[in-house]
Amino acid sequence: MNTRAAHQVVVIGGGYAGALAANRLRQRDDVRVTLVNPRPAFVDRIRLHQYAAGTGEATVDYGTLLDEEVRLVVDSATRVDTAARRVELASGGALDYDYVIYAVGSTSAVPSAVPGAAEHTVSLGELESARELRAALDGLPLDAPVTVVGGGLTGVEIAAELAERGRRGIALVCGGTLAPSLGVPGRRYTAKWLARHEVEVVEADPVTEVRPDAVVLAGGTVRASALTVWTAGFAVPGLAAASGLRTDDLGRLLTDETLTSLDDPRVVAAGDAAAPSGQPLRMSCQAAGPLGAQAADTVLSRIAGVEPAAIDQAFVGSCVSLGRAAGLRQFARKDDTALTLYFGGRLGAAYKELTCGLGVGKIRKEARKPGSVIWLKGGRRGAVPPVTTP
Repeated sequence: MNTRAAHQVVVIGGGYAGALAANRLRQRDDVRVTLVNPRPAFVDRIRLHQYAAGTGEATVDYGTLLDEEVRLVVDSATRVDTAARRVELASGGALDYDYVIYAVGSTSAVPSAVPGAAEHTVSLGELESARELRAALDGLPLDAPVTVVGGGLTGVEIAAELAERGRRGIALVCGGTLAPSLGVPGRRYTAKWLARHEVEVVEADPVTEVRPDAVVLAGGTVRASALTVWTAGFAVPGLAAASGLRTDDLGRLLTDETLTSLDDPRVVAAGDAAAPSGQPLRMSCQAAGPLGAQAADTVLSRIAGVEPAAIDQAFVGSCVSLGRAAGLRQFARKDDTALTLYFGGRLGAAYKELTCGLGVGKIRKEARKPGSVIWLKGGRRGAVPPVTTP
């Protein structure tokens, strides 16, 4: 019979990092895991563009993802009281903890400095906004002008998805270079695909104002826009700052290289909301899973009384879908700098689909066998400063 006292771990956020971390913590039978998430279902964010365009779904039942011993609390955390070791909830309740894994993720950033952007655009960073976008598209004729603001991979994917569905009059306003995370040959391939499908790419003329029926560009051009989709940039929830924890300029929790908060060794971060050594990894599903695993390992190490390891993970490149029938796999060095090597077409689409499946598949794998998920290493290593658990 197990007579050891249980260690209470609260995981805040049930995305790629949080869900995987919650499952991985179950390597010890004396760890009690509570996962706090504002929605009752897992949101597969890398499929939100499909959901918005009506070509796929983007939610997964947590019952198929989580270890049966992980307790799911559908609520929002409003404050981490580090003095009392309690997570306060929007419902008025609270959860006591020995350790917290802070995995609140990211959301879309619509800048207040652009007049009309907050009032007249729809974003794609959350399930709710994707649902709003889907409803707006359902009410638009196929030839109605649609503007996608942001030339990163999210902007490319939603523009491509809509074009493949037969929409015309789509403009992709990049505000700079199209798909800057890709290598030059990969960007050229993407631009040609968009041109063939009649998506107009505007690279050097950013949006400076959004009106109900138009966008205004920096050069003074006014373009008709029956619907404007904002995909330029990401933000993170303000929970860390509201809890008195130090953050970077974007609001990500500042940690050391073990993902431990600089202010409290009982708070460990993972995913998009973590800024280890003030140098966060690229916000992505690719980074989130390994960060979730390493955050769990840090907590388990502290429970075991041993020094946690520094994070060590690498990138392998990027995948971008171009509708359902094409895609692009961009290769990169382990430090996430793009190479000239890529492949596209149907093979690129198949690889993208495989990658999407792996995001959820790794969470399920951890539920079946905690501690089993591995990842590519060698892209980032750091020194481990001493942290003493109070």
